[in-house]
This record gives sequence, structure tokens and C-alpha cells, in this order.
Amino acid sequence: MDAEELALPADTLKILQEFLEEKAKREREELERIDKKSDADIMFEEDWQLSQFWYSESTKQALGKLVSKLLAEQQNELHVTNYRIALLSCPSLYSTIKQVHNNVKIFEFDKRFAAYGDDFVFYNFNNADDSGYFQEYKESFDLIIADPPFLSEECMTKMSKIITNLQKSTTKVVFCSGAVVEPWLTKCLQLKKCSFEPTHERNLGNEFVSYANFDLDNYLS
Repeated sequence: MDAEELALPADTLKILQEFLEEKAKREREELERIDKKSDADIMFEEDWQLSQFWYSESTKQALGKLVSKLLAEQQNELHVTNYRIALLSCPSLYSTIKQVHNNVKIFEFDKRFAAYGDDFVFYNFNNADDSGYFQEYKESFDLIIADPPFLSEECMTKMSKIITNLQKSTTKVVFCSGAVVEPWLTKCLQLKKCSFEPTHERNLGNEFVSYANFDLDNYLS
């Protein structure tokens, strides 16, 4: 098949080009406003090519409530200040969590989120097997919330290795993903399926559920 056969129809190509130009324009305008806004207010559009799907407001508020309750359990102000949260591949949650607690890192492959400054950590789950990967963050976080981009055994296995590296023995882990990953996920991490079902701004075809190594549903009740 030659290049001419692969080419999109002119009208389709025009629509695609207009969409991409409009999307780029909106993101440029958003970035220009960064210095006028707090980090928690910056917004980006989903990039479907990176399998990004933003959480619904109800899901963001539920997980924000979880963080508030976990912080309330800390013994003193120093423990609260030093409480560290890692968000893996769930950038739409950052704004909500940042408003609840300042000590949060957003681990993302999408470098647009470098706009969040020191809170941003670039990562690629495919590097999970690399020697010393994320050694600087080893056993650093008290709460990890993860939402891997792909519903595959390979992705679950590599994400699990990264989480194992980041967590302490006392770390609470929340893993939001498809119901189909349960056999792979529970084999890699000591997590159990919860009743809480994360939802998204757009209706997705897959059934999404949550997993945790603690009684997540009790915190969200």
C-alpha cells in the first residue's frame, strides 16, 4: 500500500487539523496563564494517544476525602507535614489532592505536567526493570494512588514493581483500574478489590474498579 492509498480524505484531514490546532491553542493559552494561577488550578485536556481519561468530579472528591481522613489520623502536625503522597498516572487527581495536602508528587510520562514544577516526576513504567530505577524515592511515600494507562499483564507487573519500590511497610495503596486486571494485580501486590468504583468524565467501555491494601470503602463511607 503506497502513501497515496494511506492518505486521509481531504475533508477528514481538514477536520483533524482544525481539532489539533484548536487543542494546541487552548493548551498554549493555559500555559500562558500558569504564572497567574496556583499549581492546583492548571488544567489540561486528555491525550487519548497516551490513554488518558480524566476522573469525574465525584471520584476526585471521594479520593480527596480519603486524603483528608488519612491526614486526620496523623499524631501531630509534623507527621502531617511529612506525609508524602504519590500519584501515578492519574494527573486529573492532582488538583484535588494538592488542595488538601501540599506534599504530593505526580509521576507522569506526559511532560506537559512539568508545569507543576517540583511536584512533577517524569517516569516510564517500561523502565521498571532497570537497575536502581527510582532509587531516590525508595520507600518514600505514605499513600500511593495509581491508575495505569493500559489494561495488560505487562503494565500491571511493571507498575507493581514501581509501587513496591516506592512504598514503605505501612504505605496505603489505592489502585484504580479495570476489573479485568484483578488476576494479574493481586498476584503482584497484596491488594483486594473494593466496592468503590472510580468514574470518568467520559463514559468508558471497560468496567473500572478499585483495589487497596486497607479498608478503602470504610474511609469513603
